[in-house]
Amino acid sequence: MARKPAEQAVSREDILHAAAEVLRRNGYEGTTMKDIAAQVNLTAASLYHHFENKDVLLLAVLELGLRYVAREIESIVNDSSLTNVEKLRRIVHIHIANQTENRPAGVAMVYEVRHIVAQQPRGGLSDETIAEYNARRASFFAERRRFEALFQRVVREGIAAGEFRPVDVPVVVKTILGANNWVSVWYSEGGRLSGEQIAEEIAELFVRALHP
Repeated sequence: MARKPAEQAVSREDILHAAAEVLRRNGYEGTTMKDIAAQVNLTAASLYHHFENKDVLLLAVLELGLRYVAREIESIVNDSSLTNVEKLRRIVHIHIANQTENRPAGVAMVYEVRHIVAQQPRGGLSDETIAEYNARRASFFAERRRFEALFQRVVREGIAAGEFRPVDVPVVVKTILGANNWVSVWYSEGGRLSGEQIAEEIAELFVRALHP
């Protein structure tokens, strides 16, 4: 089948989903831009028309993965009609359900995020592209910290209200997020439990663990 030229390219989001899937299969070092282009039936030149190199594309995949779930969780955390127990149960459930529904992006968040820790992207990029990449990279890590802070807020306010027992909030939240993120790695679609069932089980586990 002939590859699509740039003017007939698929959407940016289609490319990001394809990139996440290829990264899940091959890992960052084992993935080439040509592999990703083939996944969406594009020429490699067409893919470079959208993303200058693999670092820029990986950052976009990670941004998309975080954006999927952050908005919904924030709305729950800000819902004053819910108890903190209900908030924790719901945000853990949403986070895990998202990991099972968007596994490739979730796996990238676990395994590949380390590749954007370096300040400068690799490859012969223009100064303008590097500056934009670094600004987006800083924004991504700031958003990830804000995402973690939402979980911390629920646990901290739950302790203050007597709904949760006193705990070291940063340690407990990192444990919750680590467990949630790793579901994307070990989850098997069509396995014994659905993503929703796994989300329900783990959400209940953490709620019970924090019960006073």
